[in-house]
Amino acid sequence: MTEASPKRPNFLTRHGMLIFVVTLAILFPFIVGLIEGQSPATVIASEGGNSKFLMGLAVEVFILALFALSYDVLLGITGLLSFGHQMFFAVGAYGSGIMLKSLGWSLPLTLLGILVLAILQALLFGVVLPRVHGITFALVTLGIASMFWIVIQSPDVGDWTGGDVGLQGASSLVPAWINTNDHRFRFYLMALAVLVLFYLVFRRIVSSPTGAVMVANRENQDRALMLGYNTLWFKMFALVITSIAAAIAGMLWTMHQPIVTPTVAGLGWVVAALLMVLMGGIGTLTGAIIGAAMFRLLSFYLERWFGGGASLMLGVTYVLLVLFLPYGIVGTWRLKQARVSEGRKRLVALVTGKGG
Repeated sequence: MTEASPKRPNFLTRHGMLIFVVTLAILFPFIVGLIEGQSPATVIASEGGNSKFLMGLAVEVFILALFALSYDVLLGITGLLSFGHQMFFAVGAYGSGIMLKSLGWSLPLTLLGILVLAILQALLFGVVLPRVHGITFALVTLGIASMFWIVIQSPDVGDWTGGDVGLQGASSLVPAWINTNDHRFRFYLMALAVLVLFYLVFRRIVSSPTGAVMVANRENQDRALMLGYNTLWFKMFALVITSIAAAIAGMLWTMHQPIVTPTVAGLGWVVAALLMVLMGGIGTLTGAIIGAAMFRLLSFYLERWFGGGASLMLGVTYVLLVLFLPYGIVGTWRLKQARVSEGRKRLVALVTGKGG
C-alpha cells in the first residue's frame, strides 16, 4: 500500500498574508477618510481631502514597486546586471503618452502598443547577450539607454516628446471613468490590481522549473550550460517579462502624472530601482515592494521635513540599512527567522531529550 502524498496547501493558506495586505490596502482610503470625518461615498468619489492625496502617494508606491519588482527578477533572480532598465520604464511612459496624445489611440490600443514596444526593446537588449556578460552587459545597456535619453530630449522629436521640458497633458486624455484626477479611487484599485497580478505571476515563475534555471544562471552559468540548459533563452525570457512589467509601470506613471520628464530615462532612475531592491532584499520579490514603499515614503517625508537636505538624509538612511540589515529588510528577516527556528528546535530537543 503506497503512502498518500502530502496535501498541497490551498490558495488561502499559501497567500494568506498577501490577501491580508491587499485587503488592508483597499480599506486604507476609507480608514483615512473615517479619521477625517469623510463618508465612504466621498472617498469613492475622490472629492478631495487627505484621503485623495494619500491615495495619490500610494499609487506612486505601487508603480515604483512594480518597476522595482521587474528589476528584482532581472537582477536578483536571473543575475543580469542592467544599467539600462530605466529605458524599459521610459519607453512605457513616453510611448503611452505619445500614443494617447499625438496619435489619439484608445487606451486598449495603447496598452497593446506598449506590449509590442516592451517586447521589441527586450529583444534589442537581448541581441548583445551572446557576446557580453557581467559588467560589460551593464555598460552596453547603459549606452543603449543613454542614447534613448538623448533622443527624447532632441528638438527634432520635441513635438512628440516635449523635449527637455517633458511630455505634458497625457494623463488628461485617459478615459474619464478611470482618470486619476476625477476618479482616483478607481485608479488606485487598478494600480494595486496590476501590481498584485505581476507579483503573483513573477512568484509563480520563480517557483517553477523555469525559475530554477534562472536562479542557476545567476549562481553559476557555466554549470547550468554543462547540465544542458540553454541559458540564453532563459535570460531572454527574463528580459521580456521584466520589460513588459517595467513598461506597464511607465504607462501607469504617464496616466497618473501631469508631466513625464526625461529624468525617468536617466541613470538616476535605475539607481533608484537598485536602491529599492537592496533596501527590501535582493531576490526576494516581496522585498522589492517593501523597498519601493520605504524609498518613496522616505523621499516624500524627508523632503517635507528637511527640504534640500532630504537627499543627504536618504543617503544616511541607506547606509544605516546596509550596515545593520546587509541582506535587506526581507532578506535579513528570513535569515534571522531560519536561525530562530533552528534555535527553537535545539531548545525543544534539549528540554525533551529528543532529536539530534
